[in-house]
Amino acid sequence: MGHTILAAALLSATATAQTKVPGDPYDSDPVSIVADPCPTHLKPTNGWQMYNLHLLTRDHRQFCRYAAQNAAIKTPVRVVFIGDSITDNWVGTNASLFTNSVVDRSVSGQTTSQMLIRFRNDVILLHPKAAHIMAGTNDIAGNTGAATMVTVEGDIASMADLAHAHGIKVILASVPPAAAFPWSPAKRPVPQIADLNIWLRGYAKAYGYSYVDYLAALTTHQGGMKPGLSTDGVHPTPAGYAVMKPLPLAVIADTLGSR
Repeated sequence: MGHTILAAALLSATATAQTKVPGDPYDSDPVSIVADPCPTHLKPTNGWQMYNLHLLTRDHRQFCRYAAQNAAIKTPVRVVFIGDSITDNWVGTNASLFTNSVVDRSVSGQTTSQMLIRFRNDVILLHPKAAHIMAGTNDIAGNTGAATMVTVEGDIASMADLAHAHGIKVILASVPPAAAFPWSPAKRPVPQIADLNIWLRGYAKAYGYSYVDYLAALTTHQGGMKPGLSTDGVHPTPAGYAVMKPLPLAVIADTLGSR
């Protein structure tokens, strides 16, 4: 009887998920297993809530974000940066880091679980020499719901171990400082950022991975961003990125033997 009720509930949920929503501009997008799952959309000038819902339900991993760019790569990749908005915004603010076959594959708002799902497409299949992984801010902010610290650590460990298994050097980055999140104001992230960074440093040391300590360069004694280095207490300003830039360059040089 229990299995029958569960099956009925699952069928009902599936039917609901496939029901078209009146006014949904994305209801003609492909579903199921198809040759091209990435339709082209103009960035909306309004209707962001519907667009975000579309991303979460149809492209939760955001495979489509870099699909065309990945397919267009013709030369060897040295380093892939994968992360959230902190790294995603870096390209537009200080693009000089992303030269010399260093590419960015970060997606604003993503948590570690989303990055792990797309890690094969956006990192492994590019065959880089090294991967720079910065993750955890949005898990602490609760962007995709609740998770334990062990789960978040496991997501990061899985990305690192996948890279290592494919001959890719691993560079783990600390979670940058934040005293509060503007989009999740109830959270008090300083203690969890500290705990996650202790684990990151320890995991890197235990497995021989490289580690970049952005926290030490950006933080105040209270655990927030230094004045002038952030637009909102989380995302770096051009001055913040200028402070950050030498750190991965030095680690990349040490890891790969050249800048």
